[in-house]
Amino acid sequence: MMLFIDRATREKLIKHFLLLPTVGISLVVILIAVSLYLRSNQILSLYSLNQLLFSSNWRPLAGEFGFFPFIMGTIWVTCLSMLIAIPISLLTAIYLSEYAHPKIRKTIQPFIDLLAGIPSVVFGVFGVLLIVPVIRDYIGPFFGASTSGYCILAGGLILSLMIFPILISISFEVLQMVPSETRQAALALGSTKWEMIKHVVLRMAYPGLVAAIVLGFSRAFGETMAVLMVVGNVPVVPESIFDPGYPIPALIANNYGEMMSIPLYDSALMFAALLLFLIVVFFVVISKIVLMRFRRSTI
Repeated sequence: MMLFIDRATREKLIKHFLLLPTVGISLVVILIAVSLYLRSNQILSLYSLNQLLFSSNWRPLAGEFGFFPFIMGTIWVTCLSMLIAIPISLLTAIYLSEYAHPKIRKTIQPFIDLLAGIPSVVFGVFGVLLIVPVIRDYIGPFFGASTSGYCILAGGLILSLMIFPILISISFEVLQMVPSETRQAALALGSTKWEMIKHVVLRMAYPGLVAAIVLGFSRAFGETMAVLMVVGNVPVVPESIFDPGYPIPALIANNYGEMMSIPLYDSALMFAALLLFLIVVFFVVISKIVLMRFRRSTI
Protein backbone atom coordinates (compact mmCIF):
# COMPACT_ATOMS: atom_id res chain seq x y z
CA MET A 1 0.00 0.00 0.00
CA MET A 2 2.84 2.39 0.97
CA LEU A 3 4.47 1.74 -2.43
CA PHE A 4 1.74 3.71 -4.18
CA ILE A 5 2.09 6.76 -1.92
CA ASP A 6 4.51 9.50 -2.86
CA ARG A 7 7.54 10.23 -0.63
CA ALA A 8 6.18 13.45 0.90
CA THR A 9 2.95 11.75 1.95
CA ARG A 10 4.87 8.81 3.43
CA GLU A 11 7.01 11.18 5.48
CA LYS A 12 3.91 12.92 6.83
CA LEU A 13 2.29 9.59 7.72
CA ILE A 14 5.43 8.40 9.50
CA LYS A 15 5.68 11.72 11.36
CA HIS A 16 2.08 11.49 12.59
CA PHE A 17 2.53 7.80 13.44
CA LEU A 18 5.56 8.57 15.60
CA LEU A 19 3.68 11.44 17.22
CA LEU A 20 1.04 9.08 18.63
CA PRO A 21 3.22 7.27 21.21
CA THR A 22 4.82 10.59 22.19
CA VAL A 23 1.43 12.14 22.91
CA GLY A 24 0.30 8.94 24.60
CA ILE A 25 3.20 9.00 27.05
CA SER A 26 2.47 12.64 27.88
CA LEU A 27 -1.19 11.84 28.43
CA VAL A 28 -0.29 9.10 30.92
CA VAL A 29 1.25 11.73 33.22
CA ILE A 30 -1.88 13.88 32.97
CA LEU A 31 -4.15 10.88 33.56
CA ILE A 32 -2.20 9.92 36.69
CA ALA A 33 -2.53 13.43 38.08
CA VAL A 34 -6.25 13.68 37.26
CA SER A 35 -7.10 10.23 38.65
CA LEU A 36 -5.23 10.92 41.90
CA TYR A 37 -6.98 14.27 42.26
CA LEU A 38 -10.42 12.76 41.69
CA ARG A 39 -9.76 9.99 44.22
CA SER A 40 -8.49 12.50 46.80
CA ASN A 41 -11.29 15.01 46.20
CA GLN A 42 -13.34 13.71 49.13
CA ILE A 43 -10.76 14.66 51.75
CA LEU A 44 -9.95 17.91 49.96
CA SER A 45 -13.59 18.91 50.20
CA LEU A 46 -13.63 18.35 53.98
CA TYR A 47 -10.26 19.78 55.01
CA SER A 48 -8.26 22.78 53.87
CA LEU A 49 -4.80 22.37 52.41
CA ASN A 50 -3.39 24.18 55.44
CA GLN A 51 -4.90 21.54 57.75
CA LEU A 52 -3.68 18.66 55.62
CA LEU A 53 -0.15 19.90 54.90
CA PHE A 54 0.85 21.57 58.16
CA SER A 55 -0.93 19.60 60.86
CA SER A 56 1.07 16.95 62.73
CA ASN A 57 -1.96 15.10 64.07
CA TRP A 58 -2.41 11.76 62.34
CA ARG A 59 -5.39 9.92 63.81
CA PRO A 60 -7.45 8.74 60.82
CA LEU A 61 -10.11 6.95 62.85
CA ALA A 62 -10.70 10.22 64.75
CA GLY A 63 -10.86 12.19 61.51
CA GLU A 64 -7.46 13.88 61.88
CA PHE A 65 -5.26 13.75 58.79
CA GLY A 66 -2.08 15.76 59.27
CA PHE A 67 0.50 14.95 56.60
CA PHE A 68 3.31 17.17 57.90
CA PRO A 69 5.24 14.31 59.62
CA PHE A 70 5.13 12.28 56.40
CA ILE A 71 6.23 15.21 54.26
CA MET A 72 9.14 15.94 56.58
CA GLY A 73 10.04 12.25 56.80
CA THR A 74 10.18 12.06 53.00
CA ILE A 75 12.31 15.20 52.74
CA TRP A 76 14.70 14.11 55.51
CA VAL A 77 15.34 10.66 54.06
CA THR A 78 15.58 11.81 50.45
CA CYS A 79 17.84 14.80 51.08
CA LEU A 80 20.14 12.77 53.34
CA SER A 81 20.43 10.03 50.72
CA MET A 82 21.25 12.57 48.01
CA LEU A 83 23.84 14.28 50.22
CA ILE A 84 25.55 10.91 50.59
CA ALA A 85 25.08 9.67 47.03
CA ILE A 86 25.83 12.73 44.86
CA PRO A 87 29.49 13.35 45.80
CA ILE A 88 30.38 9.64 45.91
CA SER A 89 28.64 8.92 42.59
CA LEU A 90 30.12 11.95 40.84
CA LEU A 91 33.66 11.17 42.03
CA THR A 92 33.23 7.53 40.96
CA ALA A 93 31.99 8.58 37.52
CA ILE A 94 34.93 10.99 37.11
CA TYR A 95 37.39 8.27 38.09
CA LEU A 96 35.87 5.71 35.70
CA SER A 97 35.70 8.22 32.86
CA GLU A 98 39.00 10.06 33.22
CA TYR A 99 41.45 8.05 35.33
CA ALA A 100 40.58 4.35 35.38
CA HIS A 101 42.45 1.90 33.18
CA PRO A 102 40.09 0.19 30.69
CA LYS A 103 40.58 -3.15 32.48
CA ILE A 104 39.62 -1.63 35.82
CA ARG A 105 36.60 0.05 34.21
CA LYS A 106 35.44 -3.23 32.69
CA THR A 107 35.83 -4.94 36.06
CA ILE A 108 33.93 -2.33 38.10
CA GLN A 109 31.03 -1.58 35.73
CA PRO A 110 29.38 -5.05 36.00
CA PHE A 111 29.23 -4.62 39.78
CA ILE A 112 27.53 -1.24 39.36
CA ASP A 113 25.02 -2.80 36.94
CA LEU A 114 24.46 -5.67 39.38
CA LEU A 115 23.78 -3.19 42.18
CA ALA A 116 21.05 -1.64 40.00
CA GLY A 117 19.36 -5.02 39.55
CA ILE A 118 19.15 -6.02 43.22
CA PRO A 119 15.50 -5.99 44.44
CA SER A 120 14.69 -3.27 46.94
CA VAL A 121 13.55 -5.81 49.54
CA VAL A 122 17.07 -7.28 49.54
CA PHE A 123 18.44 -3.81 50.33
CA GLY A 124 15.90 -3.62 53.13
CA VAL A 125 17.01 -6.96 54.59
CA PHE A 126 20.64 -5.82 54.35
CA GLY A 127 19.69 -2.66 56.23
CA VAL A 128 17.92 -4.58 58.99
CA LEU A 129 20.77 -7.09 59.39
CA LEU A 130 23.74 -4.73 59.20
CA ILE A 131 23.01 -0.98 59.03
CA VAL A 132 20.41 -0.82 61.81
CA PRO A 133 22.60 -2.67 64.39
CA VAL A 134 25.66 -0.57 63.46
CA ILE A 135 23.71 2.67 63.96
CA ARG A 136 22.18 1.41 67.22
CA ASP A 137 25.37 0.04 68.76
CA TYR A 138 28.12 2.27 67.36
CA ILE A 139 27.15 5.37 65.37
CA GLY A 140 24.35 6.54 67.68
CA PRO A 141 26.37 6.16 70.93
CA PHE A 142 29.40 7.81 69.28
CA PHE A 143 27.30 10.96 68.72
CA GLY A 144 25.61 10.67 72.13
CA ALA A 145 22.24 9.71 70.64
CA SER A 146 19.98 6.96 71.93
CA THR A 147 18.39 5.22 68.97
CA SER A 148 16.89 1.88 68.05
CA GLY A 149 18.73 2.03 64.70
CA TYR A 150 15.45 2.27 62.81
CA CYS A 151 15.82 5.91 61.88
CA ILE A 152 16.30 8.54 59.19
CA LEU A 153 20.01 7.75 58.93
CA ALA A 154 19.32 4.07 58.18
CA GLY A 155 16.79 5.04 55.52
CA GLY A 156 19.16 7.58 53.99
CA LEU A 157 22.04 5.09 53.83
CA ILE A 158 19.93 2.37 52.23
CA LEU A 159 18.42 4.82 49.78
CA SER A 160 21.86 6.15 48.79
CA LEU A 161 22.96 2.59 47.99
CA MET A 162 19.92 2.18 45.76
CA ILE A 163 20.50 5.35 43.75
CA PHE A 164 24.27 4.91 43.34
CA PRO A 165 23.91 2.90 40.09
CA ILE A 166 21.64 5.35 38.28
CA LEU A 167 23.74 8.37 39.28
CA ILE A 168 27.07 6.70 38.43
CA SER A 169 25.90 5.20 35.13
CA ILE A 170 24.27 8.35 33.75
CA SER A 171 27.07 10.63 34.98
CA PHE A 172 29.67 8.33 33.40
CA GLU A 173 27.85 8.33 30.05
CA VAL A 174 27.49 12.12 30.15
CA LEU A 175 31.21 12.60 30.87
CA GLN A 176 32.11 10.21 28.06
CA MET A 177 30.12 12.35 25.60
CA VAL A 178 32.49 15.31 26.04
CA PRO A 179 34.65 15.29 22.87
CA SER A 180 38.22 14.05 23.33
CA GLU A 181 39.39 16.96 21.16
CA THR A 182 38.16 19.36 23.84
CA ARG A 183 40.16 17.52 26.47
CA GLN A 184 43.28 17.56 24.31
CA ALA A 185 42.88 21.28 23.59
CA ALA A 186 42.67 22.10 27.32
CA LEU A 187 45.77 20.01 28.05
CA ALA A 188 47.63 21.63 25.15
CA LEU A 189 47.01 25.05 26.72
CA GLY A 190 48.90 23.96 29.83
CA SER A 191 46.07 22.74 32.07
CA THR A 192 46.67 19.88 34.43
CA LYS A 193 44.37 16.90 34.09
CA TRP A 194 42.31 17.91 37.11
CA GLU A 195 42.03 21.51 35.84
CA MET A 196 40.86 20.15 32.50
CA ILE A 197 38.23 18.01 34.21
CA LYS A 198 37.10 20.78 36.55
CA HIS A 199 36.91 23.69 34.10
CA VAL A 200 36.14 21.95 30.80
CA VAL A 201 34.67 18.46 31.16
CA LEU A 202 32.38 19.16 34.14
CA ARG A 203 31.23 22.47 32.68
CA MET A 204 30.29 20.88 29.35
CA ALA A 205 28.65 17.92 31.10
CA TYR A 206 26.74 20.08 33.62
CA PRO A 207 23.25 19.76 32.04
CA GLY A 208 23.54 15.98 31.85
CA LEU A 209 24.79 15.75 35.42
CA VAL A 210 21.82 17.80 36.62
CA ALA A 211 19.51 15.43 34.73
CA ALA A 212 21.18 12.47 36.45
CA ILE A 213 20.68 14.06 39.87
CA VAL A 214 17.00 14.73 39.10
CA LEU A 215 16.50 11.10 38.12
CA GLY A 216 18.17 10.09 41.35
CA PHE A 217 15.82 12.38 43.29
CA SER A 218 12.82 10.87 41.54
CA ARG A 219 13.98 7.35 42.39
CA ALA A 220 14.67 8.32 45.98
CA PHE A 221 11.27 9.99 46.49
CA GLY A 222 9.37 7.01 45.17
CA GLU A 223 11.29 4.17 46.79
CA THR A 224 9.16 2.24 49.25
CA MET A 225 10.04 -1.23 50.44
CA ALA A 226 13.67 -0.87 51.54
CA VAL A 227 13.06 2.44 53.30
CA LEU A 228 9.89 1.11 54.93
CA MET A 229 11.88 -1.71 56.53
CA VAL A 230 14.52 0.48 58.24
CA VAL A 231 13.15 3.98 58.80
CA GLY A 232 10.96 3.24 61.83
CA ASN A 233 7.53 4.27 60.47
CA VAL A 234 6.58 6.55 63.35
CA PRO A 235 4.32 9.49 62.34
CA VAL A 236 6.27 12.23 64.11
CA VAL A 237 8.35 15.08 62.72
CA PRO A 238 12.05 14.04 62.88
CA GLU A 239 14.38 16.38 64.73
CA SER A 240 17.63 14.58 63.91
CA ILE A 241 18.91 11.81 61.66
CA PHE A 242 18.70 9.41 64.61
CA ASP A 243 14.93 9.88 64.99
CA PRO A 244 12.48 7.54 63.26
CA GLY A 245 10.52 8.85 60.31
CA TYR A 246 7.59 7.89 58.13
CA PRO A 247 7.99 8.77 54.42
CA ILE A 248 4.93 9.11 52.22
CA PRO A 249 5.61 5.98 50.10
CA ALA A 250 5.83 3.90 53.28
CA LEU A 251 2.53 5.36 54.50
CA ILE A 252 0.79 4.32 51.28
CA ALA A 253 2.37 0.86 51.18
CA ASN A 254 1.59 0.12 54.84
CA ASN A 255 -2.05 1.16 54.80
CA TYR A 256 -3.58 1.18 51.34
CA GLY A 257 -4.79 -2.40 50.96
CA GLU A 258 -6.53 -2.74 54.32
CA MET A 259 -7.98 0.78 54.42
CA MET A 260 -9.82 0.75 51.07
CA SER A 261 -13.05 -0.05 52.93
CA ILE A 262 -12.89 3.30 54.76
CA PRO A 263 -13.67 5.92 52.08
CA LEU A 264 -12.15 8.92 53.85
CA TYR A 265 -8.98 7.01 54.75
CA ASP A 266 -8.73 5.77 51.18
CA SER A 267 -9.09 9.34 49.94
CA ALA A 268 -6.38 10.48 52.35
CA LEU A 269 -3.97 7.89 50.97
CA MET A 270 -4.77 9.00 47.44
CA PHE A 271 -4.01 12.56 48.51
CA ALA A 272 -0.67 11.30 49.84
CA ALA A 273 0.05 9.76 46.43
CA LEU A 274 -0.94 13.03 44.73
CA LEU A 275 1.33 14.92 47.11
CA LEU A 276 4.25 12.64 46.26
CA PHE A 277 3.54 13.09 42.56
CA LEU A 278 3.51 16.89 42.89
CA ILE A 279 6.77 16.91 44.87
CA VAL A 280 8.52 14.98 42.09
CA VAL A 281 7.06 17.32 39.47
CA PHE A 282 8.29 20.30 41.50
CA PHE A 283 11.88 19.03 41.51
CA VAL A 284 11.75 18.24 37.78
CA VAL A 285 10.54 21.77 37.03
CA ILE A 286 13.27 23.26 39.23
CA SER A 287 15.88 21.21 37.35
CA LYS A 288 14.55 22.45 34.01
CA ILE A 289 14.79 26.06 35.22
CA VAL A 290 18.39 25.48 36.33
CA LEU A 291 19.26 23.99 32.94
CA MET A 292 17.63 26.86 31.06
CA ARG A 293 19.57 29.44 33.08
CA PHE A 294 22.79 27.52 32.54
CA ARG A 295 22.26 27.43 28.78
CA ARG A 296 21.53 31.15 28.70
CA SER A 297 24.66 31.93 30.69
CA THR A 298 26.81 29.93 28.29
CA ILE A 299 25.44 31.48 25.09
